[in-house]
Formats: sequence, C-alpha cells, structure tokens
Amino acid sequence: MSAELAAEALAWIEGDPDPVTRAELEALSGPELAERFAAPLSFGTAGLRGPVRGGPSGMNVAVVTRTTWALGEWLQGKCLGGGTVVVGRDARRGSEAFFAAATEVLTAQGFAVVALPEPGPTPWVSFATRALGAVAGVQITASHNPPADNGYKVYLDGGAQLVSPADAEIEKLIAGAPAATAIDRAPVPADPRATEVVAAYLDRVSSLRPAPAGALRIALTPMHGVGGRVAVEALRRSGFGDVHVVEEQFLPDGEFPTVTFPNPEEPGASDLLLALAESVDADLAIALDPDADRCALGARFPDGWRMLTGDESGSLLGAHLLDEPLAGPATTAAPSDPLVATTIVSSELLGAIAESRGARYARTLTGFKNLVRAGDGLVFAYEEALGLCVDPATVRDKDGISAAVVAAGYAAALKARGQGLPDALDALYRRHGVYLSGQYALRVDDVARIAAIMEALRDDPPVEVANTAVGCEDLLTARPATDALVFRGDGVRVTVRPSGTEPKAKFYLEVIEPVTADSDTHGAEARARQRLTAVTDTVRKWAAFG
Repeated sequence: MSAELAAEALAWIEGDPDPVTRAELEALSGPELAERFAAPLSFGTAGLRGPVRGGPSGMNVAVVTRTTWALGEWLQGKCLGGGTVVVGRDARRGSEAFFAAATEVLTAQGFAVVALPEPGPTPWVSFATRALGAVAGVQITASHNPPADNGYKVYLDGGAQLVSPADAEIEKLIAGAPAATAIDRAPVPADPRATEVVAAYLDRVSSLRPAPAGALRIALTPMHGVGGRVAVEALRRSGFGDVHVVEEQFLPDGEFPTVTFPNPEEPGASDLLLALAESVDADLAIALDPDADRCALGARFPDGWRMLTGDESGSLLGAHLLDEPLAGPATTAAPSDPLVATTIVSSELLGAIAESRGARYARTLTGFKNLVRAGDGLVFAYEEALGLCVDPATVRDKDGISAAVVAAGYAAALKARGQGLPDALDALYRRHGVYLSGQYALRVDDVARIAAIMEALRDDPPVEVANTAVGCEDLLTARPATDALVFRGDGVRVTVRPSGTEPKAKFYLEVIEPVTADSDTHGAEARARQRLTAVTDTVRKWAAFG
C-alpha cells in the first residue's frame, strides 16, 4: 500500500462516525482498501447509488453526511437557506441510519426538515416537495437495485429530479466537504406537515380514477418494498376493494428473499404475482418495484397471463388519458392542448396515438428529469423501463401508486364493456399498426469497449438492418446532445447508447408492422416478432465491433 493511500484511508477512518464501517475498513488488506478508495461514488442527476459498505466508494453514514452537508451548502449558496427540505427513505439496508444522518445534518444547517413518518414510496417525496413549496427533497433509496445497494436521490424545482449543472456543483462541494465527524448534527423537531402531506398524497391519488360500477379483482405485489400498504389503501379508497396480495412479498424486506433482482422487468420477478392472478381469477395484475415509483401491469392474454412491457403499458395509459383526461388538482382544469411525452429509447407508438387525437407529442433524452420538463400542458409521460407519470400536475416524476390506480380504473371500464387490456392493445394495433419493441444489452468488463463500439458505428455506420435500408442519426450533434446513435428505416428503428448506470452497451429495438385488416392483428404481430428477431440478430453482430 502506498503511503498516499495509507494516509487517505487513515484520514477517512478517523473521520467516519460509524464504528461498524470504521472496523470494516481497518480489517481490509492493501488491495481491498485500494479498491475502496479508487474513486468516490459519483453524484449525478439521480444522486448517489452504490453498495452499502465503508469508504468513499460506498453508501455509508460518512458519505451521506458529507453529501447532505454539500447539498445544504449548495442550497444556501442559492439563497435558499432556512427553507423546507423533505426527507424520506425506503426499507433497504442502512436506510434508517442514512435517513437520520440526512435529517440531522440539514437541521443543524438551519433548514426546516420535514422527516416523513415511516419508510415509504419515493413519490411521497416528489409530491411533498411540490406541495410544501420545499427548496429540496431527499429520498434514501436504491429503487430496484440488488439488496446490497442503497442510494440518495435529490429533488428540486417543484419536485422534479435535479438537472445539470446542479449535480456537478454539488459534487464539487462534496469533494471539499469536511470529515463527517466534523459536520454538525442536530435533533429534528417534530413537524405536523410530515403526516399531513402523506395524507394529502393519499387523498390526491385516491381521487384520480374512482371505480366505475362493477367489480374488478386485482392481484398485487410490492416486491418486498414499501409500496404495498399505500397501494392497497389507495385502491380501496378509489373503490377497488377486491385486491389480493402476494403475501410472501407484501411486507418490506430489504433482503428481497423471493427474487433474484427486485425489478419487475427481470425475467421471473413477477412469477409469484402471475401465479396468484391465475389462482384468484384476477382481472388485472400489478407489480410495484421496491420504492414504488415504477408499476408493471399484467393481464390474461389468449395464451395465458403475462406482464405487459413498459411500452405496452405506456401506450395504453397514454391513449386512455388522452381519451379521458384527469382533472387537475383542486379546481384546475385539464389542459385544452395536452402534451404527452416519452424518451428517445421508448416506442414511437405514443406519437401516433397523440397525432390521431390532435394532441402534442414530445421525445426527450432518457430519464424523468427530462420528461417532466418536456413542455407546458403535460398530461402523461412514460419511459420503457416501467416508469409512468399519470399525474404530472402533482408528482413530477414516475409514480407507481398513482399509475396503479389509473390502470385499475381503465381496466374496470374495459371490463364493463366485456374487454380487457389485451383487447385495448389490439385496438391500438388495428388503428396504428403493430409496434413491437425489444432490447439487447452487452455487459463488458472494460468500459473502453463500449466507447470502441460507439466509435466503430460512427466511423462506418451500417446501412442495413435485417434486410432493411437504414440511415443513421448521431445524437451527439443534436440539441441537447447525448451519446446515442439512431438507425432508422422502413418500419425499423435501432437506438444505441452506453448505459448511464451500468457497464453495458444498450440497443433499443422497434419494428412496425401494418395491419391490413381487423382480422390481421395476430398475423401482423407474428410478422413483427419474426422481424424483431432478425433485428436482434443483426445488433448482436454490431456488438462485436468493439
């Protein structure tokens, strides 16, 4: 171990207020310690996310303390000192200790801290930040990451995720922060707004889509997360009392014992939910991710139960909300010129839906930090990774709870007509054509390979995808710019980009197959699936370019 590393590690250990992580670091060998200090966790527009462990590269009390101090300093530098800051947490490893550190540091800095009363959904914080006019919100969560991880998510701007350059400015302050033991902490005074704003969230969500006449049976899982009780109560108050839950996954458990990855997108993650839906003869299946900001929907198709993709759910709910708009908060009317939005890697079906209904449509860079800023009159936004924003007037982020209520209302209305979500999807296909999307991801050990793949595709862009001629659009030259390439041809689109959170090159695929007659929907789907397979085979070869 170099003398420089030894000095850095010793200084960190002396400044770590947690005896557990101090002892953990003291027990590490030289190479292990070097790995912990190789690079600190990066503070990006999604905040922090990483493994719960000692040192600057992990989520721990010292890192959270210094990060919170930096956030407070940044807010004070923007003349927002003394304002309200909302802080919440999920039920993951370390969440309570990190929550205590964040609330006590902000209190010592003079902020009016609204500490939410229990582990709860991330949308609580987005809602409360806007509802209370807070200068910031913080949620301790790693969403649907594996159990070893935790994170620190920041909201500004009326409950929206922070955007550049705020992230870089805060990260610079973190780098210069004092040792965690030198940062003051103070007891957090009780604030009645904490319970009041949680109640107000439930009131708002429960009013979005009251149940029509007729029963709807729902199967639901919160996937060991914090959304179960809130979702069931929101559904009950909306008139959906026939809710069956996956008991093994209902109570919060940060170890996520029944799933390999607590992400409804992962194969097998929703198996218990689908089995329950089948056994109780449900009309709708709902899976929330652990912090309840994502919502996956399941339905019975002719060949059995399956979960809908994020693009299928987003297209269905987008069409529904354009056809039957929600009322705004209080007496605010729904926009007369509505806007719907999705991202550059999501399906373009929503654009066709919007055009057919005379609505505006926007495509943004990935992430809800961009989607909720798509423009005035926004009534709905989604991204393909199961993020649904059905009530942007009050929650400026994805929200699985409100999406579940709106989806239940839609499913109930369809059931009253003798239909289900698969029928509604078929209707969209008959009107607009079959849009099928898919993904291929290449995980690498050396991230330089991802850069090499992108460089190769830029230097010599393919002119054909699965026997279809394509052109290439380089989004590095767009405004705003992003590191992505879009290959587009007749009924085919491939978007290639580096993952923002993992060492992966990601390929987002979409094919469009026209429906020539009402009876041709299933035939068009079969042709589209065959074509999507061919496109996937093509991009697998591209992945070898690096």
